Amino acid sequence: MVGASDKGAHMTEIVILGGGTAGTLIANTLVKKKLPWHITVIDRNDEHHYQPGYLFVPFGMMPASRVAKSRTKFLPDGVDLIIDAAVTIDRAAHEVVLSSGRRVRYDQLIIASGTIPDPAAVPGMADGIEWYRSVFDFYTLEGAAALAPKIKGLEKGRLVVHVSETPIKCPVAPLEFALLAQDYMRKKGRNWGVDVVYVTPLDGAFTKPVASRTLGGLLAERGIEQITDFQVEEIDNGAKELVSYDGRRVPFDLLVTVPPNRGSAVVIESGLGDEAGFVAVNKHTLQSEIDPDIWVLGDATNAPTSKAGSVVHFEAAAFVPNLIAHVAGEPLPKLFDGHANCFIESGRGEAMLLDFNYEQEPVTGVFPLAGVGPLKLLRPSRLNHLSKLAFEGVYWHALLPGRPLPFPHDMSTAGKNLESTN
Repeated sequence: MVGASDKGAHMTEIVILGGGTAGTLIANTLVKKKLPWHITVIDRNDEHHYQPGYLFVPFGMMPASRVAKSRTKFLPDGVDLIIDAAVTIDRAAHEVVLSSGRRVRYDQLIIASGTIPDPAAVPGMADGIEWYRSVFDFYTLEGAAALAPKIKGLEKGRLVVHVSETPIKCPVAPLEFALLAQDYMRKKGRNWGVDVVYVTPLDGAFTKPVASRTLGGLLAERGIEQITDFQVEEIDNGAKELVSYDGRRVPFDLLVTVPPNRGSAVVIESGLGDEAGFVAVNKHTLQSEIDPDIWVLGDATNAPTSKAGSVVHFEAAAFVPNLIAHVAGEPLPKLFDGHANCFIESGRGEAMLLDFNYEQEPVTGVFPLAGVGPLKLLRPSRLNHLSKLAFEGVYWHALLPGRPLPFPHDMSTAGKNLESTN
């Protein structure tokens, strides 16, 4: 591969930190513009994970071997992939410093380094004797794969699904896990022997009122106990209990936890992140608040939208023209409205769908066409479930390559029952 230092001086050097969903989609999109730019992607390994697949692995709905593929396969010709860990960003020199000691110069830096589960942040989690015995995560492929035989072998007891704190990537995934677990036990005839409990630091099932009421109602309908406002202090491994700061204790036989999510180490080391390691950006332009030559996409930002893969598709519509304009010394022409959507597996061969942005909370209705749908918002349907399963192919063959998808980048209110927010 040709390195950045081998290119002519006339080339604009674009460096992308992270070869996940955001980094790969943006690399593909920028190459199609045929600009006099040289693009380099930096990541610590050559494994691209289809992270929505983590949810399915513990229930035997997707083999772990299907989750990971080579990053190289999805990056276009002309883009250099450097396999190395970024250690810090030297903003004064416009260079990324790698663990090998190599320094990669940039004119524009795109941080797409994602978010990483940090089980060491909760006492008794990663350092407890029950870690990967009766306490598991499913936000990593390793955790999801290790959890599969435990789910299969659980005949009776308390299965506790727990969120440590927010924000987390794919904020609905823990709800999906609880609903799929309850359905799995029902199908196996164990629903009277296994109690599924959902524990959250929020005051309800979701951050917004309409969705919180609907999802909370669905949990209750399925017989899933919900424990709210639970700020975890530690996991008591001896007693096999979650312990909150207010003294409440939640016993478990199998604990499926979502550890605190943190930004990447390079962001923290470079002084670009907040206390959780997420980069402060203008939420509409995705430009760093402290350096106009740094841009942030996907889960790495502190923007108040979902940390979900679909968001990157919507971000790209504003980000790409903004980056082109900035390099040309022109005003930024586009604004990102915070658009996000995601399917919620609800069990029983059905799923729900959320569609929202910075201003509009998730509501009921149909998507993407008013009066037609055919997808249902905030209501379980078989077609929603089939669409979620089909998204795996869309992800690899359309989303990552930056191909058009059949719905608008900006959120539309068409088909939404806005009066349901009242």
